Amino acid sequence: MIAVLGVGPGLGLSIARRFGREGFTTALVSRTATRHDTYREALAGIPTHTYTADVTDEAQLRDVLVRITADAGEIDTVYFGPADATAGPGIKPLTEAGPEDLRTPFENFMLPAANLVRAALPPMLERGSGALLFAGGLSGKHPMPMLGTLAPASAALRMYVLTLHAALREKGIYAGTLTIGGLIERGDIHRVFTSQDHGFTAGTLNPDDIADKAWSLYTERTEAEAEFNAMAAV
Repeated sequence: MIAVLGVGPGLGLSIARRFGREGFTTALVSRTATRHDTYREALAGIPTHTYTADVTDEAQLRDVLVRITADAGEIDTVYFGPADATAGPGIKPLTEAGPEDLRTPFENFMLPAANLVRAALPPMLERGSGALLFAGGLSGKHPMPMLGTLAPASAALRMYVLTLHAALREKGIYAGTLTIGGLIERGDIHRVFTSQDHGFTAGTLNPDDIADKAWSLYTERTEAEAEFNAMAAV
């Protein structure tokens, strides 16, 4: 069983399809049920459950993990990749930002990841198996001034997962991060970005390629990170 938290039509759906091809039952969680029928159709032949929850809210996150376990059994793998396609206008250059401007990205990305680990890890530790996969941003690894206030939270999430990997690797549990720089094709952020004229073209990434690498990380369990860089200047 893989729980895909923050599923969308891009990477989340590709992760579900890739693991489903290997025999995993999939549980898809998103903020609304609007596209759940479409997701189930895209995963035809793969046992799929769909749920509505805001996984950045700790209470809703815990509740949906309980529901998934009750419906489909123990969760072997969690992929955590919620994204907000409308977050762009909230980004502020670090040269103009104060502490209050940094708080929101931490609350939206870093702290929900920690809440997930607090909820999902204990059963994995008890049975000595499991995996935690996260989607992160390239600004957490390479300086990208245009992403301003997102960068510190991205860096914190990246180091959090790398440290989890080191802490858990002798306990039978894998933790890894997909460090992504570019627009993921078919995803909501790609759709919103390409609907406007930004004066430049951003590099794109195929979510199926990223999902293939996620499967390799899961099976090999030697690398804690895979980087996907479609940013020509980085």
